[in-house]
Amino acid sequence: MGRRVPARGLMHTRLRTPGVAWVALAAVLAIGAVLAQVAATPAVLDWQPDRWLAQPWRWWTAGFVHLSTSHFTANLLAVALLAAFGMVGGVPPRTALAWAVAWPLTHVALLCMPSLRHYGGLSGVVHAGAGAAAFYLGTSGPRRQRLVGFAALALLLAKVLSETPWRAAVQVSPHWDIPIAPIAHLTGAVAGVTCAAAAECWHRLHRA
Repeated sequence: MGRRVPARGLMHTRLRTPGVAWVALAAVLAIGAVLAQVAATPAVLDWQPDRWLAQPWRWWTAGFVHLSTSHFTANLLAVALLAAFGMVGGVPPRTALAWAVAWPLTHVALLCMPSLRHYGGLSGVVHAGAGAAAFYLGTSGPRRQRLVGFAALALLLAKVLSETPWRAAVQVSPHWDIPIAPIAHLTGAVAGVTCAAAAECWHRLHRA
């Protein structure tokens, strides 16, 4: 009869499997958004620069707030696609951790544009995850994987720059039924790539 593995040890082993921790974090984001949609008041959770120190939970919960059904649906779809991208790419736990750290940093970095008085949505955190996953793929593994990573980074950069996030804190787009804040896409992408780079440096230094 085989030796029984403790539940805690089994969970730890599964989370170390490439892609699993990444998908788990994506699930946390999706569940948080669903709960906020049905049970919370946006003003309690959204990003407000005047309250970033007094109410630090907003560093995380800003991502859960959505201002319209289409906004909510689009971001849930983006999270699902990003989860699949990370699973197929075999993103390791360290990159999932980088994404988790980039999550609040994405929102805190919005202090660079204090005229943005309110912000909510997962799009900034999605851009952080895209940046983290693309950086990992572009710097690890076989040549084909690196090409995919570099292509994803190039597309992410092109998208963020095309949105001219420096032009105004809040912008109107014909594609959305709410005003958008492209600056969050920029802060997310920068936070994700930076945290993933730090995670890779740490991993390689301690592996040597």
